[in-house]
Amino acid sequence: MTANSTRFDARINALKSPEFLTALKDIKRGVEREALRINPNGTLSQAPHPQPLGSALTHESITTDFSESLLEFITPPENSAAKTVAQLKDIHKFVIDNIGDEYIWPLSMPCFIDDEAHIPIAYFGESNVGKMKRVYRIGLKNRYGSMMQAIAGVHFNFSLPDSFWKLWADLQGKAHSQDQTSADYFGLIRNYRRFCWLIPYLYGASPALCGSFLKGKEHALPFKKVGKGTVYMPYATSLRMSDLGYTSAEQSSLKICYNELDNYVRLLRSAMTTPSHRFSGFAAGEEGNYQQLSRNIIQIENELYSPIRPKQPTHSMEKPTDALVRRGINYIEVRALDVNPFSPLGISESQFDFLDVFLLACLLIPSDELDEAQLQEAKENMNKVVLEGRDPELELSCNGQALLLTTWSEELFGYFHEAAKLLDAANETDRYTNAVNTEFAKVKDPSLTPSGKLLDILLADDKDNGVFGLELAKAYQGEMKAFEYQYTDADGFMEQAKISMNAQKEVEASDNKDFDTFIRDYFSEPLKQKNA
Repeated sequence: MTANSTRFDARINALKSPEFLTALKDIKRGVEREALRINPNGTLSQAPHPQPLGSALTHESITTDFSESLLEFITPPENSAAKTVAQLKDIHKFVIDNIGDEYIWPLSMPCFIDDEAHIPIAYFGESNVGKMKRVYRIGLKNRYGSMMQAIAGVHFNFSLPDSFWKLWADLQGKAHSQDQTSADYFGLIRNYRRFCWLIPYLYGASPALCGSFLKGKEHALPFKKVGKGTVYMPYATSLRMSDLGYTSAEQSSLKICYNELDNYVRLLRSAMTTPSHRFSGFAAGEEGNYQQLSRNIIQIENELYSPIRPKQPTHSMEKPTDALVRRGINYIEVRALDVNPFSPLGISESQFDFLDVFLLACLLIPSDELDEAQLQEAKENMNKVVLEGRDPELELSCNGQALLLTTWSEELFGYFHEAAKLLDAANETDRYTNAVNTEFAKVKDPSLTPSGKLLDILLADDKDNGVFGLELAKAYQGEMKAFEYQYTDADGFMEQAKISMNAQKEVEASDNKDFDTFIRDYFSEPLKQKNA
């Protein structure tokens, strides 16, 4: 990476200007944290979404994902990680105070579930859009099974301000425009795909899972057993990100392009319009029978399983690809994070700081276009790390050359240290360098990783994953109840709940077409691409 290092150093030096440092202060990030509601005995809650939490369809910060039992907490974009952490605390406190005797499950992999029929699919009311969200989830159940959909993760949303992109375009000798910003975001995304195996190594926390998750897949991987019914892999980091979790064989043939926005949109739309032989047996609206939204490879854009997504906030009933075509990339969504079991919030402030560094470095490191072979290499590296990332002898493939994970990590951390210095200077702090040092220690000692720590706890006491999860859930309940509101108090959340319930009623009252027509109109001709 000698040539890359030279260009990287030049970019680092350029970003030391007062103008760039001021722009870097306005990096924004937000979080979407998923978590199952569980009963006091550690089983999955069968109760509907609690009414005090408001409408899952229209609430701005508390909703559900696949299941009625799978909560999702959303924070708005903020330029202060401390503020986002405080907002997450506010949400957790209000929720834990309003779900009765239930707990919040603190792990990515689900609690004990004896039958996936006991995973209640989320309900969003009787509006057309609410029905569409439910049918989409019924489709996910039929396509992949409900158990996979009960897995929880954390999504990290990241954006650089327009003031930065203007300076960045000028540095490259290019005209500033939304198209150029989108192209630069794709440069970041390509490097993320090259290096994102590091995310499950550092933050993966699912080396073990409850045996109930594996019905029919007991021999899928060379598992060992701990406790009464927990299985694990000795060097695994994130089974959530393995073929057992968020993957789809049907999508494995997709060659999604991350080189330019037009091709990304075109290929994603193609997946939404290409019939799938595997899913053709499920009804898609015939005589009012909806077992899925369509018979195509993916029903809607959100079904694409990817460790990162380019995003643009959508307007009412606007498709994500149409939003990208109209307004370009607004932010990126990092989707490779397990729930951090060693934080009651599922993510720590130090993780925010390191992810800022990691993503800024992905932008600053020169990023050539990815060809099909390189994308496949990146996928294989990710798969190796999620299954055996803590093996000290693990080798990855870097541009076709075998390289020890530890050697490659040390090289990347050279970049991270420089990016951290920039962010420290911009924010007059040392927390970014501290975060990089904390993560580098995990490279030197795999037992410091969340997966290593979790597995050591299970093996030391011959403890089940479910027992450990329930112990944490009970302890975190006390912590959450002791949180003090900082930005939104109980009255504020109750008002949000009331507003969301009224908003759902308005959506339902405003429907002026039957569901079949609504779905047909939604999937009508997409917005034409600029270069089509």
